[in-house]
Amino acid sequence: MSAPSFASASGRRPRAGRRTGVGVTRPGLVWAVPATVFFLLFALLPLVLVAVLSFTSWDGVGAPRFNGLDNWTELLHDPVMTQSVWLTLVLTAAGVLVQTPVSVLLGVWAAGHQRNRAVLSAVFFIPLLLSATAVSVVWRAILDPNFGVPSQLTWLFGDGNLMGSRSGAIAVLTFVGMWQWTPMHALLYQGGARAIPQVLYQAAAIDGAGKFRQFVHITLPQLRNTMITSVILMLVGGLTTFDTVLILTQGGPGTDTTNSAYYMYQQAFKSFDFGSGSAIALVLVVVATLISLAVVRFSGYDKMRGTTEGL
Repeated sequence: MSAPSFASASGRRPRAGRRTGVGVTRPGLVWAVPATVFFLLFALLPLVLVAVLSFTSWDGVGAPRFNGLDNWTELLHDPVMTQSVWLTLVLTAAGVLVQTPVSVLLGVWAAGHQRNRAVLSAVFFIPLLLSATAVSVVWRAILDPNFGVPSQLTWLFGDGNLMGSRSGAIAVLTFVGMWQWTPMHALLYQGGARAIPQVLYQAAAIDGAGKFRQFVHITLPQLRNTMITSVILMLVGGLTTFDTVLILTQGGPGTDTTNSAYYMYQQAFKSFDFGSGSAIALVLVVVATLISLAVVRFSGYDKMRGTTEGL
């Protein structure tokens, strides 16, 4: 009688939930059920409903009435919509260009061992604890043209009405966004900087590289994937900025700071045109998704396989 063969058993693919190697187990599919249900209920289903509403005429009362492509046709010929898209892109680009260098420098500094680093880091990260609404209310009071700081420093701010012009209002929105969200991105860079192997800096120091060259040739390349993650978060956040515009400028002066998210609010909740508002919301979702996918695709982030930051 021949000995039993174990070839078939060893040749089978391991099933979910069974060991696949020494000390390694593959989780079963049941662990993905809660996250999948949550995603379907709170992300995919609302998105489908918004897509359906974009082809209807609905004022929030009664039943929606199907109107085909009327909402989309109106948006294509709406000058305010075109302006809001460009303004959204400008605010998003300004946020990325301003916040990224400040976040990198602050995060790398916070990852060091300087004296009083922990205390100063705690102070810098205070804006991260506040909501966007609270931050906007505070800065609206500080920048009030009648009683705020600009009114006391007319030699620097002119008439003190910083939000009275388009360029001034855009600059205020960019600054307030930087003040609030830079700490979060600095925290990402702090974690990424602390994950960089110290042996790289030690080898560079032996070769005679100073702090600046170490930062340029070691720190920045090693923070590449952290930077991509941070930029994607900035892009999505910039494209969906709403409460800051609502409280600080209310889309003014005129419609100069009416970005797409605020215009969606105006159409849906002020004009009670939920069909048009849903179309704008769908445009924002598509644009944010395409930009994020483009950043991931062309940056090579999706091909990163190393377990060490930046490798």
